[in-house]
Amino acid sequence: MTTFTAGPLLLGVRHHGPGSARAVRAALEAATPEVVLIEGPPEADALIPLAAEKDMRPPVALLAHVVDEPGRSAFWPLAEFSPEWVAIRWALEHGVPARFIDLPATHTLAWGNEEEKRTAEEEKGQEEKGERGEEEAGASDRSVDADVRIDPLAVLAETAGYDDPERWWEDVVEHRGGAGIGADPFAPFTALEEAMGALREAYGVGGHDRDLVREAYMRLQMRAAQREFGDEVAVVCGAWHVPALRQKTAVAADRALLKGLPKAKADMTWVPWTHRRLSRVSGYGAGIDSPGWYGHLFAVPDRPVERWMTKVARLLRDEDRMVSSAHVIEAVRLADTLAAMRGRPLPGLTETTDAVRAVMCEGSDVPLGLVHDRLVVGEVLGEVPQSAPAVPLQRDLARAQKRLRLKPEPMERELELDLRGETDAGRSRLLHRLRLLGIAWGEPTASRGSTGTFRETWRLRWEPELSVRVAEAGVWGTTVLSAATGKAEADAVAAHALADVTALAERCLLAGLPDALPVVMRVLADRAALDADVGHLAQALPALVRSLRYGDVRGTATHALTDVAVGLAERIFVGLPPACAAIDVEAAEHMRRHVDAVHGAVGLLGEPGAAASGGIRERWHCVLRVLAGRDTVPGVIRGRAVRLLLDDGELGQDEAARLMGLVLSPGTEPGDAAAWIEGFVGGGSGGGMLLVHDERLLGLVDAWLTGVPTEAFTDVLPLLRRTFSAYEAGVRRTLGELVRRGPGARGSAEAAASGIPGFAPDLDPGRADAVLPVLSLLLGLDEAYDDEFAGVVR
Repeated sequence: MTTFTAGPLLLGVRHHGPGSARAVRAALEAATPEVVLIEGPPEADALIPLAAEKDMRPPVALLAHVVDEPGRSAFWPLAEFSPEWVAIRWALEHGVPARFIDLPATHTLAWGNEEEKRTAEEEKGQEEKGERGEEEAGASDRSVDADVRIDPLAVLAETAGYDDPERWWEDVVEHRGGAGIGADPFAPFTALEEAMGALREAYGVGGHDRDLVREAYMRLQMRAAQREFGDEVAVVCGAWHVPALRQKTAVAADRALLKGLPKAKADMTWVPWTHRRLSRVSGYGAGIDSPGWYGHLFAVPDRPVERWMTKVARLLRDEDRMVSSAHVIEAVRLADTLAAMRGRPLPGLTETTDAVRAVMCEGSDVPLGLVHDRLVVGEVLGEVPQSAPAVPLQRDLARAQKRLRLKPEPMERELELDLRGETDAGRSRLLHRLRLLGIAWGEPTASRGSTGTFRETWRLRWEPELSVRVAEAGVWGTTVLSAATGKAEADAVAAHALADVTALAERCLLAGLPDALPVVMRVLADRAALDADVGHLAQALPALVRSLRYGDVRGTATHALTDVAVGLAERIFVGLPPACAAIDVEAAEHMRRHVDAVHGAVGLLGEPGAAASGGIRERWHCVLRVLAGRDTVPGVIRGRAVRLLLDDGELGQDEAARLMGLVLSPGTEPGDAAAWIEGFVGGGSGGGMLLVHDERLLGLVDAWLTGVPTEAFTDVLPLLRRTFSAYEAGVRRTLGELVRRGPGARGSAEAAASGIPGFAPDLDPGRADAVLPVLSLLLGLDEAYDDEFAGVVR
């Protein structure tokens, strides 16, 4: 049995390994050291006591960021089953000092910034030099291969005959009770140290010079602890570093490696973390495939498979799947059988997953995906006490979340808001302010329940890196309101496009930022006065007009926008006809979309009760008449103008048919005529139904199309195909049937007798009454209401 005598106790671990965590606790209980040294940034030493707070609940992470550049940050995630977290908790419970001994974050953050700059410079240099030939490229490839760091667990697993490092680790550590071989608490660490020593002797440090610097700093910290506490020092670090820490080196040599390291002023705090982030290999993740499973193994060392299957059954039952106790028993038996057949000491995640798929999910991967998301990975969000250091903006956000009862959650969920209520209106303002600050906690989505402007639907998910975004946004203000106001003002001044400023004005109204509006409106007025591009003006108007409608629901004053919106519309009215003359096909299609956008905006701006000058819709109709009648305007715009006038009742059916007849006459170029048709009945404007209901228009299109010369037909066919293919299948089928029957056949007795669907000249009471019983049944109406209901339907 190995015993802990003099000298530092080096406990090499696998980060976030539950077996390593149990082994660390057992070794610390047996050794009772005077101080515990842990791999981590030493700036966080003052934060260690917070781990004992009752409000501290892992997973959590140490966050370090540069004071002047919060975007430059780094995380050190810790879960309940992380050996480092277990060591911290043991030290706090036993009154033993705990310290972090890894390279300080002040160097780590600065070093990372220099590496980014160096990489950018190298990429730029490679672009300037170009290719250098096969020989030099081969040398470059070899140097890259030398810099690839090995995975120690993968090498050990391959040596042991395993193709999966996770499965090997489970067999040799996780499924042996955590203490490892026998009852010796130090044996696992001795074996791992020997294995890592052999790997380092064979592979070196894998091409990472930073490891040499980190290990030199850790050795210096170990010596300092030994001078202060004697030899009873325990060190918890990654197993890869243990041989280097055991190595006898000169103090001067270690200090020489640390000389001249870059520095950056850094702040540190605790932030909540999630299992989902622990499971990600890249970004801020810890590279664990199954944090939920590991948490289960750590929390339930006794009968883990049986308890896991019970969890799975409970989850599937909550999702209305038929899972009984017999399913649980059979799943456990199957997992044990699979483990025995595969030569494993206990069923691992692979065996339990296979058993769940076969027994509880009936071979389907769909419910198995739910088990993976909810249990194997897990939707756990840690908590940090309020006493943890935080930027003022973070504290204000926490107060707002508590006041509005809007708790951050790691699982994505939808939130329906009724803006007529004060609480929901406050939630909406908070979420819009955070989006303006680049803190994407919530994303607006289409509401399924209502189309009213008093409804909002958000999709919420709190991600740990949003804490970095909050720290970054702290430069704009100490509260969410002041920060959003400052950011909006800065964005308005920096904006170049007029549409960007109008969109920003809309966002300011959504976020309830009255102090930012004067600056935004001043910039908007300046940009609008200087911008002579009608396309830019037309692109900016819709967002501005939408903003005018928020005053009723949100109680926001929008009078300042009215004059700008009306002035913008007037400039569009004047400049649109000249801008539409003599332009190519692509520009005409862009301008057609602008005409649609302006038409919708004018409809809102000039409706009864809108805060706009009178007669704006009449002036817009005059512009449409000008566009519809000018031969120099492309056909797609002329057709769209006629259609908009027809929809608004400013143009009769007879006049629309006359204009179409003129365009489709033999004297018009087929391409221009086809473009006119696309503008009139295309663009998703319901043109198919218009042709279905107006036999004259359909006849004109049909007669023109059959008269197009053969040599011109192939040119107009793609345009017509694009126009009519956008219709729904039922509309296309009805149009084809009407064309096949020919003009005037829709209301004929012959058509009615043949059963062909069509439109009769008058209402047929008998056919209408036939649907009443079915409608009454669907609506749940009593027979007493049938007569009244029939009158309403008719």
